[in-house]
Amino acid sequence: MGGRRARTEAEWSVLLTAAEVLLERIPALTEQLIGDLAKHSPLFDLAVPRDEHWQQVSEAMRYGIEAFAARRSDTRKDLVYAEELGRRRAEQGLPLDLLLYAYRRAGRLTWDELLDIVTEEDPEALPVLARTAGAMWAGIEQQAAATAEAYRAGEREMRRRSDERVQALLDALLEGEPAPGLTARAAAGLDLPEQGRYAVVVLPVDRRDSVHRVVSAGGMRLFWRMRAERELAVAALGSSSLDELVAELADRCPGPGGISPVVDGLAELGRARRLAETALATCGADDRSLVRLTDRLPTALVVRQPELAGELVQAVLGPLLELDPADRAVLLETLDAWLAAEGSAGRAATRLYCHRNTVFNRLRRLEQLTSRSLSRPHDLIALTLARDAFRLNAGAGPPAARPEPSAG
Repeated sequence: MGGRRARTEAEWSVLLTAAEVLLERIPALTEQLIGDLAKHSPLFDLAVPRDEHWQQVSEAMRYGIEAFAARRSDTRKDLVYAEELGRRRAEQGLPLDLLLYAYRRAGRLTWDELLDIVTEEDPEALPVLARTAGAMWAGIEQQAAATAEAYRAGEREMRRRSDERVQALLDALLEGEPAPGLTARAAAGLDLPEQGRYAVVVLPVDRRDSVHRVVSAGGMRLFWRMRAERELAVAALGSSSLDELVAELADRCPGPGGISPVVDGLAELGRARRLAETALATCGADDRSLVRLTDRLPTALVVRQPELAGELVQAVLGPLLELDPADRAVLLETLDAWLAAEGSAGRAATRLYCHRNTVFNRLRRLEQLTSRSLSRPHDLIALTLARDAFRLNAGAGPPAARPEPSAG
């Protein structure tokens, strides 16, 4: 089994005779190995129940001896059993280096016992037995390799199942699904406090720019989830602020994107997700920034009430809608620039590359068409909200889906 040359009949005779005796001594060898392993590390007894360990060591030794002494075998039962043990020890949490130590220690005990048997039964055959040592140790290394590979595969599978469970818990939190013990299970799976400072970030999936998923920055941890039309991140803020979150994401996650207000626990992530989606929905087609809901609350009110938003557009901007599209765009662009310049016609003119009197003339025409005065706060609010509603709901909406209606 793994030797470089065929065994002679003399070698086979020595091996078969010694193997018969060795098989009878497996219980004593098992007892010795279990004791040796417990002395080497207490983790053996902590990870593997003693009765189970004894039975498995006994089986592994028997398969190993039979494989070593077999003239021909279509199925290497020792390797099959080594794979089973590798997966089992991964599930039990025994470190891989201890598992490999156990295999090699078992090989040493087996070889020493073989030497003792041949010394007792036929001392002159010791040189013959010595020639089989290479094949025996090659077989033990094959067993160790098989158990190690199965162990690693078992670890990968457990991580996959664990990740899937954790992701399912995170999805349930983001959906706001009420379930007994959900937040406690999610907190344990994600290693997060149930009560803490959290925010949710929502990004559309059809952005032209790729996202570099930040998972840890500035004391914050982020957990990403992909949906059909958007990508979500739960940010465990710790003591960090939303401004710090935006600063960390700005260069890595090109907008548009929506960020919820801070919520006080995992149970609030469903509400935070809906608020972040609302923030994203306030972004226009040309927005390339991460938007905090608290900075867009008036527009968010319009977004969350699309039927009323349509009525607002008709009531406030009705006459503008009848203009030539290019003419209407000039007036709305001028209003945008004037608002961005905080009511300064001079700064608005600089933005628009025109004379300040041109700005005054366009704004006066806007007032005449809408029968609203930009100097009256009530009219200014109505014009601003109507402008937002028109841009967001008249074919220039944001790249992400509209937020789902809140149950609360």
